[in-house]
Amino acid sequence: QVQLVESGGGLVQAGGSLRLSCAASGRLFSTYTMGWFRQAPGKEHEWISSIIWNDGDTYYGESKKGRFTISRDNAKNMVYLQMNSLKPDDTAVYYCAARQYGSNWPGDRSLFDYWGQGTQVTVSS
Repeated sequence: QVQLVESGGGLVQAGGSLRLSCAASGRLFSTYTMGWFRQAPGKEHEWISSIIWNDGDTYYGESKKGRFTISRDNAKNMVYLQMNSLKPDDTAVYYCAARQYGSNWPGDRSLFDYWGQGTQVTVSS
């Protein structure tokens, strides 16, 4: 089992950058595929990116690659989301999620078993 805590959200102007962090507690962090999702008010959860547990391959949702970069540090039990050129449409609560040993369907929210509480990102115009 793993517990996740996100941090790094806040208020930023359009065009700015933020780096979100997700700290994982528990054993065997390196066996978890990690993902980032977001939910804007009144909208469904949207997949942003995932990083696979065994080979470190990264996957991105539609139109996310280029502005968003996922990374992980297994020695520190951390996963990150670097967000650049932020737009007001990026305003949402951002969630970190984990699934053990999973590699297929990296954007399928239903396959992630553990979730953080979320961190708010607000992009002003």
